[in-house]
Amino acid sequence: MRHHILSLAILLVLSNVGLAAEATTNDQPAKQPTIPVNADTQKVLDEVNSLNAYQAPKLPLKTETRYANTAPELTPFRHVEPFKRHFLTQMEYTGAGRAIPEPKEVKTVRIGFLGPIYPTVSAATGGRSHEESMGQQMLRGCQIAIEEANAAGGYLARKVPFELMVTNDNGLWGSSGEEIIKMAYKQECWAMLGSIDGANSHIAIRVGLKCEIAMMNSGDTDPTFIETNIPWVFRCISDDRRQCYLLAEYFYRKLNLNRVGIIRASNRYGRFGVREIRDASRRLGKPIPVEMAYSMGTTDFTLQLDRLQAAKVEAVVHWGDATDGAAILNQMRSRGMSHPFFGGDRTLLKEFTDLAKENAEGVVSICPWDPSRQDPKLEAFRKSYREHFQEEPDTYAVHAYDGMNMLIWAIQVAGLNRAKIRDVLAYRTEPWPGISGDISLSAVLDDMGDVFLAKRENGQWKYYARDELNLPPLETAVRSAQTPAN
Repeated sequence: MRHHILSLAILLVLSNVGLAAEATTNDQPAKQPTIPVNADTQKVLDEVNSLNAYQAPKLPLKTETRYANTAPELTPFRHVEPFKRHFLTQMEYTGAGRAIPEPKEVKTVRIGFLGPIYPTVSAATGGRSHEESMGQQMLRGCQIAIEEANAAGGYLARKVPFELMVTNDNGLWGSSGEEIIKMAYKQECWAMLGSIDGANSHIAIRVGLKCEIAMMNSGDTDPTFIETNIPWVFRCISDDRRQCYLLAEYFYRKLNLNRVGIIRASNRYGRFGVREIRDASRRLGKPIPVEMAYSMGTTDFTLQLDRLQAAKVEAVVHWGDATDGAAILNQMRSRGMSHPFFGGDRTLLKEFTDLAKENAEGVVSICPWDPSRQDPKLEAFRKSYREHFQEEPDTYAVHAYDGMNMLIWAIQVAGLNRAKIRDVLAYRTEPWPGISGDISLSAVLDDMGDVFLAKRENGQWKYYARDELNLPPLETAVRSAQTPAN
């Protein structure tokens, strides 16, 4: 008897929820965006604003012929056709969140920030944390974006300011997840930006999936981050996969090297950063002869350099923090190793050249954007950044500024509904005109913008696009759209 009464009560509750959701959808007219949008975005808004709690949008999904715009000869399983290729079709969100009405009273529109901004100690990051300078730059880029948005009127539909809710990413996986929960529920954030550490970012986005909140990443270049295929996750910086492929093509096709050795940090950034170098080398018929890892905090790299020399490598690739790379390069040169030195994008941080000094000359690094590009918006940002913080912005500040502006745009367009904020970003058809360059989101919502090589020449970094390196042009992956049958 009690079982039947309980079942009836549950049915009544579900029925009332459904009726309330339908009433919310049908009784409230769809709001128009407070800023101009193109026809494609307007179609997205018209569709998602017309739904009740039981409906999913019928919007075209991005589909691609080749993942990450990979060169054909670097594509996995290129000699056979696998049973299934992943990450070529956009993931949908088919939940009921679009029927949730906007809150009646809002004093500020909150956006969350998760990043390493002060030191901690954690086994997840290899001991003492080491990414604070990057996290602080990321935070400052977000702060300028919020300040500019508020100067332009804040959240225009309610005429209230945006507010940045700042949380330190301390390297503890459980703690990072708890901070996401705090921002999503206690602080009532409408979207979030962060973080840098690959392991923590993986944990954060899984919690974000459960909280159903859009999460923009501007600092983690781990290729597997976006391969979680979580429909709430976006990344506005090119990952190590595409950057490594360009680097591998450069030293095998341009420099005609045959034996390239690797030295890397033993943390997640080092492990996953060089994986695509290894794969690309093998696919081009020149496998890596030796890969040496070092623990975080190492100061003497004699063992690693001895092994690299014994393997008779022609060049060395380093993947780790800027200070470690500079120490390795200095020790190489002091023992007479004149090998060409290549590095990940952290090589471009000021700490590297400050420590390497004249040894930095000739170093080649990958870069997810072209800092020498001529753009009035970029120059305005640099001027504002210098005035605020008395230093030059680096890549973490620039991409965070772009990512935060993308979130602000989505909130202005979609209103205060998390699912709709996600929708207008996920179904955006035009590249975002960022100060880092055009940000075109792929089927897995990853940045597909151009990547570059940086060379240290005459005490300055010079940036080169693929065509300027005389590398064969990439055949752009064909993109189409398909409407789901739901």
